[in-house]
Amino acid sequence: MFKKILIANRGEIAVRVIRACHEMGIKTVAVFSDADRDALHVRLADEAYHVGPAASSESYLRIDKIIDVAKKSGAEAVHPGYGFLSENQAFCDACDQAGIVFIGPDKEAIRKMGDKTLARETVAPFGVPLVPGTQETFDTAEAAFKVAKEQVGFPVMLKAAAGGGGKGMRLVEDEKEFTESYDAARREAKSAFGDDRVYIEKFVQNPRHVEFQIIGDKHGNYLHLFERECSLQRRHQKVIEESPSPFITEETRQKMAAAAIQAAKAVNYYNAGTIEFLVDPQQNFYFLEMNTRLQVEHPVTEMVTGVDLVKLQIRVAYGEKLPYAQEEIKQNGWAIEARIYAEDPFQNWMPSPGKLEKLTVPQGPGIRDDSGVYEGFTVPTMYDPMISKLVVWGRTRDEAIDRLRRAVHEYRVVGIASNLPFHRRLVEDDNFQKGDFDTGYLGRSNIMAKMESEHAEEERAAIIAAAILAEMRDTRAKLPDGTQEAAPRSLWKESARREALRSRGLA
Repeated sequence: MFKKILIANRGEIAVRVIRACHEMGIKTVAVFSDADRDALHVRLADEAYHVGPAASSESYLRIDKIIDVAKKSGAEAVHPGYGFLSENQAFCDACDQAGIVFIGPDKEAIRKMGDKTLARETVAPFGVPLVPGTQETFDTAEAAFKVAKEQVGFPVMLKAAAGGGGKGMRLVEDEKEFTESYDAARREAKSAFGDDRVYIEKFVQNPRHVEFQIIGDKHGNYLHLFERECSLQRRHQKVIEESPSPFITEETRQKMAAAAIQAAKAVNYYNAGTIEFLVDPQQNFYFLEMNTRLQVEHPVTEMVTGVDLVKLQIRVAYGEKLPYAQEEIKQNGWAIEARIYAEDPFQNWMPSPGKLEKLTVPQGPGIRDDSGVYEGFTVPTMYDPMISKLVVWGRTRDEAIDRLRRAVHEYRVVGIASNLPFHRRLVEDDNFQKGDFDTGYLGRSNIMAKMESEHAEEERAAIIAAAILAEMRDTRAKLPDGTQEAAPRSLWKESARREALRSRGLA
């Protein structure tokens, strides 16, 4: 087994990988930018190396610096986490040339699945269902419009060929909107991925987003670890994930699992990956894309299967065979993940960087919190503002929801804004509780309106309480000499003060 692994990432995923390595007896190497000198992953790793300024383009995305640290530290392998260089073909190639194991697939799989049009071409011969659309991209809006109108049919989705995550994506329902949407999609794709190519897909009405976790080894063995329901999205970004899906039938589950394995076989895939599907209301499903890395939401799969995906990634990268047969992988209970972000839902979801003055993390049965922060840590401005991934498990979906309700109300973040008010409102939503939603549900629902109304009521109550307290202070009885009466003694406060003195050896 590897003796030392470098984690080419930051935040909660770096912490997650470090913990798995330490359980396996593997030494860890962290890298950090100027903004992350005091980050939790730096504190937990066995070694840590500075790689540049706060800007990720000068630190976490510098392949040369990461490889140099790996060589200096004697790391035998690199775990890329997710984001940054995790799906970068050049980084995978640089690791190979340096004699360092990349804990992920080979560069050819990354290349084929990283380009959305090439991915469609690659999996189609293996019988994987595709959303009707184009394999090619277009140089002009006129050429794209002709194909959209005559071959695909409106409404259509314009999608960036070189990436995902909602970047470079536009829904076009009306022909009159096409040219403006096409130009906007290309600009956004260029900004996000350095590649402005877009392709066209038929828009699937009211779809579910369901993905399958797969893993392969270097000996040609494959496993799926069942599905994750990822349909609750805001602006194409996942906010809640769960496993199992409350929507698909067992028959659909088996068909999708088989298609996911076929997609992996299409590129001789090894290590962890995710096959994403759109599922229509009739349970027809279509290949969307493959993520050639560990997913943000991987903990929900771990909670229902009992499989540690990070450890499995490391073992596969080392050359070991998968230790399970497919029939040994079972779904047990229900898991739900809520992404906790430093963002203000009452200010158009603007990031809310700053110091975490107080942080109270929920605990108790069935609760897991994957985090890269701590009380007193300053959430930086230039990276993803994730505070943690709050994951709950229950024997049933209802029990998992009950635990999620408890957890989001126990969770306290003071000093910066967070999206916890949103999660507290969402968990009370009837359609969420029934599992009746699709990818567009949050945009259509009145969850935000209810949350803002409740927030306004809380603000009014706080103002009234403050006014009453101020009035009480101003109207204390006057003593005969004209001075104001002292505030009533608090025995609780006096006791606490005495205890504090005793703890310091002063009383």
